Amino acid sequence: MKFLDEAKIWVKAGDGGDGVIAFRREKFIEFGGPDGGNGGRGGNVIAEAVAGLNTLIDFRYAQHFKARKGGNGAGSDRTGAGSEDVVLKLPVGTQIFAEDRETMIADLDQLGKRVVLAQGGDGGFGNANYKTSTNRAPRRADKGWPGEERWLWLRLKLIADAGLVGLPNAGKSTFLAAVSAARPKIADYPFTTLHPQLGVVRLNATEEFVLADLPGLIEGAAEGAGLGTRFLGHVERCKVLLHLVDGSAADPASAYRTIRHELTEYGHGLEDRPELVALNKADAMTPQARASRVKALSRAAGKPIMLISGASGEGVPELLRALADMIAAAR
Repeated sequence: MKFLDEAKIWVKAGDGGDGVIAFRREKFIEFGGPDGGNGGRGGNVIAEAVAGLNTLIDFRYAQHFKARKGGNGAGSDRTGAGSEDVVLKLPVGTQIFAEDRETMIADLDQLGKRVVLAQGGDGGFGNANYKTSTNRAPRRADKGWPGEERWLWLRLKLIADAGLVGLPNAGKSTFLAAVSAARPKIADYPFTTLHPQLGVVRLNATEEFVLADLPGLIEGAAEGAGLGTRFLGHVERCKVLLHLVDGSAADPASAYRTIRHELTEYGHGLEDRPELVALNKADAMTPQARASRVKALSRAAGKPIMLISGASGEGVPELLRALADMIAAAR
């Protein structure tokens, strides 16, 4: 399934049904009277966060959603039928913005959360509503109120326990494929990953967490370079960051500082998120290179560094244990 994390839609709630003008006509009843019923309520357009979705691809090809009009009233004081609501099923983590793309209307950050995007119109009054002691035969009935309509932007920010960040070719996709059942694209050129990938990591029968492989960041990403800030929004939802650094690179400390700078420039509290730093591709380094690069990276990060290899599995179990403990503490 193709990944899509942004879509524009048009929603229109149902108009209210019309009230009617009617008079009572029955045998053996000398004086009738007004008995026109009210119109029914138009349907709402509702957004609901559901499980099992992680893309907005359904809204690429179906962009217009309209609820039905309420039923018209009838004689004998019969009210028109109310229309059913139209429910849009969205992935958990979807944010809904107004047409200006800045005003947030709702954040569906919890499973089952619902929000009304467009309110259906009220039904109009029939002439029975206007009868009084002085106006016994009113000939007035109202049209139904129009339902709301608007253009909206949907923006998905994946909800994961941990997010994989790092420069292109740091080995993030290889690591995700090694620790979960996810099968991301893996190749020996940068920007192999063009869309976020999710994988469930199971440590044992009772412990598991969701790991997100995010497309590689480069210097200037916060200003729009490379893939830009488009996927940095997915990092906002992650409780913990797993920062992978390419151990085969000449200066891993510089690579670490580059990513940290971009996270700080983007803001939204990413620079304060709990972080675990791992030097990847241990299988491609000599013992001397391992020692020197771990020391340099630890000095740059100001914290202990874990040495792993996503390809051979070296150090991966220990890293997953530490990551799970950090996620449990963040929860």
